[in-house]
Amino acid sequence: MPQTTPKGLHRLAFGGDYNPEQWPESVWQEDVRLMQEAGVTMVSVGIFSWALLEPEQGRYDFGWLDRLLDLLHEHGIRVDLGTPTVAPPAWFYRAHPEALPVTAEGVRFSYGSRGAICHSSAAYRAAAAGITTELARRYGSHPALALWHVHNEYGVPVSACYCDGCAAHFRRWLRNAHGSVEAVNEAWGTAFWGQRYSSYEEIDPPRITPTVGNPAQQLDYRRFADATIRENFRAERDILHELAPGVPVTTNFMTALSQCDSIDYWAWGREVDLVTNDHYLITDGRRTHVNLAMAADLTRSVAGGAPWLLLEHSTSGVNWQARNPAKRPGEMARNSLAHVARGSEGAMFFQWRQSRRGAEKFHSAMVPHGGTDTRIWREVVALGADLDTLDEVRGTTTLPDVAMLWDWHSWWAQNLEWRPNEAHEARERADSFYETLYDRHLTVDFAHPEADLSGYPLVVVPALYLTTEAAGQNLREYVENGGTLVVSYFSGIVDEHDAVHPGAYPGALRDVLGLTVEEWSPLLDDQRVTVSGPDGATLTGDVWTEFVRPRGAETVWTYADGPAAGGPAVTRHRLGRGTAWYVSTRLDAASLDAIVAAACADAGVAERPALPRDVEVVRRTGDDGRRYLFALNHSTEDAVVPLDGAGVELLAGTPVDGKLAVPAGAVGVVRLDG
Repeated sequence: MPQTTPKGLHRLAFGGDYNPEQWPESVWQEDVRLMQEAGVTMVSVGIFSWALLEPEQGRYDFGWLDRLLDLLHEHGIRVDLGTPTVAPPAWFYRAHPEALPVTAEGVRFSYGSRGAICHSSAAYRAAAAGITTELARRYGSHPALALWHVHNEYGVPVSACYCDGCAAHFRRWLRNAHGSVEAVNEAWGTAFWGQRYSSYEEIDPPRITPTVGNPAQQLDYRRFADATIRENFRAERDILHELAPGVPVTTNFMTALSQCDSIDYWAWGREVDLVTNDHYLITDGRRTHVNLAMAADLTRSVAGGAPWLLLEHSTSGVNWQARNPAKRPGEMARNSLAHVARGSEGAMFFQWRQSRRGAEKFHSAMVPHGGTDTRIWREVVALGADLDTLDEVRGTTTLPDVAMLWDWHSWWAQNLEWRPNEAHEARERADSFYETLYDRHLTVDFAHPEADLSGYPLVVVPALYLTTEAAGQNLREYVENGGTLVVSYFSGIVDEHDAVHPGAYPGALRDVLGLTVEEWSPLLDDQRVTVSGPDGATLTGDVWTEFVRPRGAETVWTYADGPAAGGPAVTRHRLGRGTAWYVSTRLDAASLDAIVAAACADAGVAERPALPRDVEVVRRTGDDGRRYLFALNHSTEDAVVPLDGAGVELLAGTPVDGKLAVPAGAVGVVRLDG
């Protein structure tokens, strides 16, 4: 069985992407000296170096990389070695221009960026296998090698190509997926608009059409594109496993960023030896630390609860958003340790030394343009010391409280054209439900809709438009066996082919929810509805309303106005030993919290001790009984966190008993006794 932790790395990972090819070799000695000063334990190397390693087809130049790996090894720094297949050289595209991807509109991209790859290209696959083989043969037994890093951020910036080569590959994929062209017609509902096919040769990718194309075809093409990219990863991984046994293989995910929603990470998580993730704060006016926690929880869940690794984040501002603010003092360490709290076995950055040239020269780095006499550098050194102090948490796992369902296929389907209200976004509901749970100081596991949910007292379903029959049955059994379920509107509607489930909405979830929905009535942009409930309390909703008919469920909250006035808005269905809640409108934050609070009471999820809104408390535990509590204060006020016993605050090395003082912006990590 492949190793699942970086080989030879006996500390938490700390370092970043190291691109010494951008600098004279005279700088390398200074780099390794500074790495030792900062406490760097591992760096990622060679990710964009194909043109240097193979300057002409079949002619290799490994001299500089030999010297670099030897230098890093001499200074005790482990290496995450990239296969540079995200950036083929100019000579490759000159020989194989067909390997550049084509958009759905028929425009072929040009060379000059990164990730411009048609993943169906036989020439690309052969060239990628060639450079990967040479790297594995040369460095597979190098003493610095800890981890193989295949490609880089698959799916960014291009996830799907629509060229003729992809059309042929898509037809082969359809044969394997469906068997016969008759089965394709059935799955895609081609009787509609006369789209029936009589042979596979008539089927093309879903290119630009005069009006909306077949949604089931578009959904299958998303699956095909993801599967094709994954094929290429597996090809490189298998070469590395064969030629460099004992060294784990990974590729860096981007689990919770909308820029990479084209990848089914549930499937990818089963292919890598170690799940790794890149995360960058999105400046959109929201609380960025909540999105960070969500990304970390999702990555841990993709890893099956096992330790994972943050392979990239930023020391300060990035360079690719409309506005790129710097991180505040202390924020870099707090961000890093928030990932560690939620399961990461370290904190890596992009990148080590800030680039002077190229598209990312304004992206922050561990060594900024200003050098070592800067706040960033001082914080980098301090973080390295903190991670060294926290090394004992390695191998422990994060304790979840509740679960949330997450399915990329459902998102792909829901985001296609001509849905009842384009203001309803699956990601927005997921963010909102997650933030509600976060503010209740609950740690969230994410789960596939067909996964075993029996270990969770509460499961939240913020958006599951595409719900298979198996998923519907899974949720019914979960509730019957004592679970508490909360389902938001526009869930359970279609099957895996985007076909509406027979009968009334919500299709696959009718039985577990104990209701039917006769009709949706989406709201206009400026419309709001009031929902009234127990003791005269009111909630506020927008975007969506429904005409709900209880069929076993009880009405807990009622529409006081709007299109469905007088009808059920929030219902509760007792089924077997459990309970299923249904929310038929988009509630604002305070209103959503009221429903989640009621569901938590049903589930027996205890109220957390009173804590300020932006104080985050997460627990890690080991099989040997070790217990750790991370307290991260994202607020501007000092806080006191209750403890269930005594212990030692590791960063300061001081004993604590019953409570932990966490200053504004600070982090405390307690090893609890017993």
